[in-house]
Amino acid sequence: MKPNKQLTLMLGGAITLLLAGCAATTPVPDYEALLTQMMSGSFRDEGIAKTERLQQDSVNLACSKAQGAALPDAVAAPLQAAALKSVPKPANGQYLGDWREGEKLAQNGRGMTWTDKSAAPSANGGNCYNCHQISKAELSFGTIGPSLYQYGKLRGVSDPQSAAAAPIVDYTWAKLWNAKAFNACSEMPRFGHGGLLDETQLKHLMALLLDPQSPVNQ
Repeated sequence: MKPNKQLTLMLGGAITLLLAGCAATTPVPDYEALLTQMMSGSFRDEGIAKTERLQQDSVNLACSKAQGAALPDAVAAPLQAAALKSVPKPANGQYLGDWREGEKLAQNGRGMTWTDKSAAPSANGGNCYNCHQISKAELSFGTIGPSLYQYGKLRGVSDPQSAAAAPIVDYTWAKLWNAKAFNACSEMPRFGHGGLLDETQLKHLMALLLDPQSPVNQ
């Protein structure tokens, strides 16, 4: 028995309309709300690690929504400008501390975990070697970030106090304070902005990178 072509077409059309109606009436889940609910229900305050860390500011939220894709310039530019504007100058106008202390900070990966006794910046390290090569002598280092070996030397900084070095000094200070001033979705910690390191510690890291006597620039 041959199928009725007209009947087949009518049944196909009816099924299509039925499916379209179902799709139109089925509510789309609020995935962002579901994610927020899941995150808030999966974590608790533990020691110095508080659930307030789950709260995203505008720049982190924009990068999360991008899911690894580059932000459009129209979105990234104002976020970076705001981040750069938030960077303060050193209170006494001096940018460099002691590179020896900076090396200790670069090697120190402690801080901000629930087992730490204090959330004060003085209790934290910079953990720089986790992402960067810094000195030639270091045999083990991360490659998430670029090599910083000869950072100041390659940029012609022979005297960090000179006017000629000012642009590099200013850039490096801002990068350490709030890396999102130059890349909205940078994975680099916002050491100053986030209160991870204090001004004195950042000056020591500045010296590690820019002091001609530092092993970085040998």
